[in-house]
Amino acid sequence: MTINLPIKIENLPRSLPLDGAVSIDLVEGVPIFRASSLVIERIERLLTKQKEAALTDKE
Repeated sequence: MTINLPIKIENLPRSLPLDGAVSIDLVEGVPIFRASSLVIERIERLLTKQKEAALTDKE
């Protein structure tokens, strides 16, 4: 059986979009994606709303 280990990289491509919604950091050569506080809050609001009613296509 072959075990595929994650590829470690030295730096991130400059072409990645960095609009503030997600940050990408390298930790020991592994990219770590972190959502901004605004994105986290939006997701939490949508999850709360979804418990009470169906979300719209736009949401």
